[in-house]
Amino acid sequence: MTPRDPEESHRTAGSLELFFDLVFVVAVSVASANLHHLEAEEHIVAGVGAYLLVMFAVWWAWMNFTWFATSFDTDDWLYRVTTIIQMAGALVMAAGAAPAMLEGDFTVVILGYVVMRLAMVAQWLRAAKSAPELRSTALRYAVGITALQILWVLQLRLPESLGLISVLVLIVAEVSIPILAERRHSTPWHRHHITERYGLFTLILLGETILASTNAIIDAIAHSEQLPPLLLLSACGLILAAGMWWTYFWRPMHSQIADLRSTLIFGYGHYVIFAAAGAFSAGVEVAIDYDTHATELSGVVAAATTTVPVALFVLGIWALSLRRNLPTGANVGVVGLAVAIGLSALLPFTLVIAALLMITLVALLEVVKQRDRLMTTSIAPA
Repeated sequence: MTPRDPEESHRTAGSLELFFDLVFVVAVSVASANLHHLEAEEHIVAGVGAYLLVMFAVWWAWMNFTWFATSFDTDDWLYRVTTIIQMAGALVMAAGAAPAMLEGDFTVVILGYVVMRLAMVAQWLRAAKSAPELRSTALRYAVGITALQILWVLQLRLPESLGLISVLVLIVAEVSIPILAERRHSTPWHRHHITERYGLFTLILLGETILASTNAIIDAIAHSEQLPPLLLLSACGLILAAGMWWTYFWRPMHSQIADLRSTLIFGYGHYVIFAAAGAFSAGVEVAIDYDTHATELSGVVAAATTTVPVALFVLGIWALSLRRNLPTGANVGVVGLAVAIGLSALLPFTLVIAALLMITLVALLEVVKQRDRLMTTSIAPA
């Protein structure tokens, strides 16, 4: 298991990585479905809090595998088997998402998480044996992850009053491991490969929203009296999802990864993007419940479950990528439009207004892109 060449040409995501993503999306889908139920039953704060904790486990395990794979993917039988064990842990975690979010029992989620992380330890130990130049880095990862998994298991025995505090402390410790492990000898990462991996996972998460918009059409057929609002909801959901895709892929992101600091910002910042994408699909389902009178949420709160995740998604992309590629006026415009999308929940015809604001945001980005192309053409040598 020697390090991969970070300048390897034509490096793309492998079939095992794509298979791995599908299993993790199951966990995101289950978390999103339970968030929908909690929000529809008016447990907004508790639902969002539990969702964010489950999403941390999903995102962190996925991210650690993804960055390891960009450095050490050998695709031999042992690597594949170890990865499949991690996938098994993800399925266990998905099975525990409902009791975690609905009953506050995180036992199964933590056990599934520990399975995934200990499989990651086996990968790091193998890398330590095979790559002497990175042995200290790999061993720091292995020791740190192992110690924290012991603490996660012990955390299950703590009194309920210390539960949330202990979880937050362990989360801070988890996200500190790469910072400590990579500070002297950094593992090699392939910029194009890693940004492709993040982009593909974002696409799969946005696919959950497309499914939710399809459910609006299905419900419209079953509830003919609500046919117009549900069809309008489906159309607006598609526009918002398309705008989120357009915004994310407006510029290639590989230039955002240059050193350890920018790498950590890129990887950690995607937590907001992934969580917001999953919450958006839950919000569309809540909007369907509101139109079919299946929830007692107020119109403003029901709308906010859709518009706020969209706003956070756009602001997350702006912070990670867009702001470095936009002039000052366009930066102000993007941020203002994103905030306006979130606040559109306070207005009537919320999703229509949100969709129009998203169209305006995309148009603004395309105007900037066209201007950049014209400037590049005008200064090109004859």
